[in-house]
Amino acid sequence: METKEKFLSFNLGVKDTAVISLQHITEVLQVPLPEICSVPQMSSSVLGIYNWRGEMLWLVDLEAMLGYPPISQGANLISRMMAIVLENNGKYLGLLVKQIIDIEWLDIQQIKPPNTELFYPKISPFLQGYFINGSEDVIFNLDAITIIQSSLWKIHN
Repeated sequence: METKEKFLSFNLGVKDTAVISLQHITEVLQVPLPEICSVPQMSSSVLGIYNWRGEMLWLVDLEAMLGYPPISQGANLISRMMAIVLENNGKYLGLLVKQIIDIEWLDIQQIKPPNTELFYPKISPFLQGYFINGSEDVIFNLDAITIIQSSLWKIHN
């Protein structure tokens, strides 16, 4: 039985790597920061909304959400960010990251369960587990559904 799945890998913080299963990713796009409209009284990790395919797409600073320093306040402020657009049951959410690495085939039988001692408390609720790659690096496997359904952005429809 095939146990490999496609994941999108990207950087988190200075040296961490994370992956999200491609099955929940609709699109990856570049977002010019000046085109993000900020929304008052939202969690600090919510950067605002962006016009995507004629829809309003909520954009979240994934690093700030997971307990890293916010990418939006980086010293070398980038004018464009990469947004990973997640989808679940017709709900979309854009995760802003500094850099996309690649699409990787990972064996889902190799996922190790999340360990609270290994990870920041803020990241633990969004972890499905982690992989150890060939160079012994830990790769966080983030749970797209948990991120989309997070209470951090309860949007009143």
